[in-house]
Amino acid sequence: MKTSILITNYNKEKYIEECILSSLNQNSKDLEIIVFDNNSTDNSLEIINKFSEKILIKKKNRSSEFSAFNQIDLIIEAFKLSTGEIICLLDGDDFFLPNKISVINHHFSENSEIDVIFDTPGIDINGKTKPLKLKKKLFNSNWPSTVPTSGISFRRSFFDQCLKSDLLRKYPILEIDFRLNFFSKKIHNRYIHLKDYLTFYRKVDNGIMSNLKKFSYKWWVKRLDAHHFIEHIYNVNNIKYYRNYDFYLTKGILYFLNKKVN
Repeated sequence: MKTSILITNYNKEKYIEECILSSLNQNSKDLEIIVFDNNSTDNSLEIINKFSEKILIKKKNRSSEFSAFNQIDLIIEAFKLSTGEIICLLDGDDFFLPNKISVINHHFSENSEIDVIFDTPGIDINGKTKPLKLKKKLFNSNWPSTVPTSGISFRRSFFDQCLKSDLLRKYPILEIDFRLNFFSKKIHNRYIHLKDYLTFYRKVDNGIMSNLKKFSYKWWVKRLDAHHFIEHIYNVNNIKYYRNYDFYLTKGILYFLNKKVN
């Protein structure tokens, strides 16, 4: 089945060539590669344009002050241009192993009930590639662990449903990987999580999350937004939602921090 690899990039000149080559070198050839650049200010586009005969290249100005929302915007635009039945997301600073697409397609072909596939990416730890350790959520009944964007693949029909369900338009500081993990695991419930190492993930200085220090004021603001997002999606899908202890803790800490500042 045809697969579309959607690559989003903003100022990843150091990694974007390896990212594109990893897509071109897949052992499954029935695919298209779409690179959407967010009007990079480094040499990214010069590097990307070297592959213009083999991939579709588009660029778009940044539409928001929030990096997470800009990435979502690019993915939506790339999806509209894509023609594959299967969609694989890929950040410009990550890359796929050569068998990623063939493994993903095999699982989709063998199980028509599966709409989303997560693969836990590998990450470099002291020169060795090891599986990324996913954070376990204390209140996992509402808040699942998050597989990064480049480890998410899905059927086209699934993303159509995401677009129709108001999953991607509100709460601009929330990343797409959080949204898709939550919707897949808590609402849609037609996914599998592979143990196969198919993707390499990088933590970089200019990544979406790089400037968000844990337990900072903005970190707590984002956490409360995540709670409101979850409640909103439950309500949209007519599912009863119960606010948990973490919701009230987060709201209380933000109230205290606001009082301290003012």
